[in-house]
Amino acid sequence: MNIHEYQAKELLAKFGVSIPKGIAAMTVAEAVEAAKQLPGPLYVVKSQIHAGGRGKGKFKELGPDAKGGVRLAKSLEEVESHAKEMLGNTLVTIQTGEAGKQVNRLYVTDGVDIGSEYYLSMVVDRATGRIALIVSTEGGMDIEEVAHSTPEKITTIVIDPAQGFMPHHGRAVAFALKLKGDLNKQAQVMAKQLYDAFVALDCAMLEINPLAETGDGQLQVLDTKMSFDSNALYRHPEVMALRDETEEDPAEIEASKYDLAYIKLDGNIGCMVNGAGLAMATMDIIKLNGEFPANFLDVGGGATKEKVTAAFKIILKDPAVKGILVNIFGGIMKCDIIADGIVAAAKEVNLSVPLVVRLEGTNVEKGKEILEGSGLPIVSAADLGDAAQKIVAEVRKIA
Repeated sequence: MNIHEYQAKELLAKFGVSIPKGIAAMTVAEAVEAAKQLPGPLYVVKSQIHAGGRGKGKFKELGPDAKGGVRLAKSLEEVESHAKEMLGNTLVTIQTGEAGKQVNRLYVTDGVDIGSEYYLSMVVDRATGRIALIVSTEGGMDIEEVAHSTPEKITTIVIDPAQGFMPHHGRAVAFALKLKGDLNKQAQVMAKQLYDAFVALDCAMLEINPLAETGDGQLQVLDTKMSFDSNALYRHPEVMALRDETEEDPAEIEASKYDLAYIKLDGNIGCMVNGAGLAMATMDIIKLNGEFPANFLDVGGGATKEKVTAAFKIILKDPAVKGILVNIFGGIMKCDIIADGIVAAAKEVNLSVPLVVRLEGTNVEKGKEILEGSGLPIVSAADLGDAAQKIVAEVRKIA
């Protein structure tokens, strides 16, 4: 789960992390009122969407010459003008794709005199099972280019969770950022604070960009992104309350209600599979046969009739879907029960696109008999390769 910048900063502040004063706003009037509560005379008006690259982004409705989603304002009048242009309009960034995201919230912060910008992030390194702390002296809007062109400017510090954050980790961060004196000490303290927040909140990713050295010699977090391990959210109702469903795909929200793992993709063949690994293999073999998957959809080990029906409905809401491939391995759930669910779901949703089903596992022959006797135009496949070839052929008939 992702949250907005202002929400992430409020969480980090509870761990002692230094951030500029800022206030969230949902309307133009609230943005102006927020600015009145800040010291001024320089303000920053920031669009709040779940995507990076906001500063370089462009608003669809304002034309190519308009300013981006993060703007400086030197007066209350400028704050009002920026807020009017941002709220309700669609911001397109390198991370949103061409569709962009509508800006429904703003964050008005105190302007900061920036001396230097740094980069700091934390992620779970799956290869080592440890937390990786990634730092660079080259913070700012071009960090992706730095990673691509000059990776030697990025330092990774790995922390064993059994040991936890130790003083030498803090010193390594400060050394990598080439900080001296009081700034060196501040970096060590802040690195510990960020690590504590990362672990305590069950974060999946925490990114600070930029971490700024201000004119008065302080380190402050000017921008941050934070995401959380969805499997751990039950431990954090205060974090769950920060969820903004307007930033999420409606189909993904609907899928979560049925405990379905769904991600929309750009292809034309809908996939319904049980097991993430099997789902990845299914998508790969569709591409190998010359077409593209329209989604990742894992119904899990307990593929009940209700889940299968919900999955069909979600897949068919995508107008790009021209055919569906169901690939189920019946282990805990028997193939005949799965077949009953597929038939019932296909009838309930009045299926109008080709459907290819590959079943394997317990009671597979009974399952195939149910599909063949259903009276529905369901194409049965012998194996995964056969299934991919058949659904691709069916889709190309339509095209």
